[in-house]
Amino acid sequence: MTSTGARPLVAVVTTGGTIASTTGDDGVSRPTLSGDGVLGDTAQRAGVAVRVVEALRVDSSTTTLAQAERVRAAVAEALTDPAVAGAVVVHGTDSLEETGYLLDLHHDDERPVVLTGSQRTADAPASDAPANLLAALAAAADPVHRGAGVLVAFGGALLPVAGTTKRHTTDLAAFVPPAVPLPRPAPLPLPLAAEQEPWPRVDVVAVVPGDDGALLDAALALGARGVVLQALGSGNATAAVVAAVRRATDAGVPVVLTTRVPDGPVVPSYGDGGGGADLVAAGAVPSGLLRAGQARVLLAVLLRSSGTTAPGGTDVRALVAEQLRLRSGPAAT
Repeated sequence: MTSTGARPLVAVVTTGGTIASTTGDDGVSRPTLSGDGVLGDTAQRAGVAVRVVEALRVDSSTTTLAQAERVRAAVAEALTDPAVAGAVVVHGTDSLEETGYLLDLHHDDERPVVLTGSQRTADAPASDAPANLLAALAAAADPVHRGAGVLVAFGGALLPVAGTTKRHTTDLAAFVPPAVPLPRPAPLPLPLAAEQEPWPRVDVVAVVPGDDGALLDAALALGARGVVLQALGSGNATAAVVAAVRRATDAGVPVVLTTRVPDGPVVPSYGDGGGGADLVAAGAVPSGLLRAGQARVLLAVLLRSSGTTAPGGTDVRALVAEQLRLRSGPAAT
């Protein structure tokens, strides 16, 4: 659907999620609303014209990287029209930070792209969907946000997507930005045939106290071409995990080191056989302020964009280290 007139034109790409969901007689929420159904009369109240594209209608916990790429392509296609002031992506909150970061890594347009969603279904008595949609449409249409990249409008806040994570399962102000804004260097290139280029398998492996490294070895056995290690504290594990990291990097599989702690940078300063310094010495690359979800997206994009979906040795690790240094804030060295 396209609304016309003298009002700013905003492209709206919908994907499903809670904001597109209604609750059935069984008490279970499912994404049932079309793109136009999600918007309702919000565009009129925001004072904008809209052009709606329904890219997906899914629960965002099921969103694959290939589907996220479809969303990115829909946004890029919408922005080929110079009459469009900006774009809004309506998305489920479970993977909003991943899809948004994928968009941001490739976004090479001055016009803003704003993601939003809701914590409560569209038919809930006090749904947060209308307010979030209203804020997103207004932000996308406002020229003050040109050059800001991809943003998240949620719970009364407007946040840069890079480094932003979902920190609460039910609170209406669900998303929190990093302590400092992350840099936005030049966009990463797309593969020449992006729609056909396969996505490499990149796994997230969580570390637990006393970890024996078996899950990291299992990820490699399953064909992972990259691994994000969600370590403890400031980026620590065990001697067994360090050994597993060394096996991975010796095989040419890059390992990105992040932490399960919500706030603060990865600081690889501990030793004693299993600390962050030992993990880095074994070849792991610290992720700075990026947490596991977005670190996984970055690693997958780098492997795919470089055409390296098989182990590629030190060149791949150097590429990952350089991009993390440019994009992920403190302690990404």
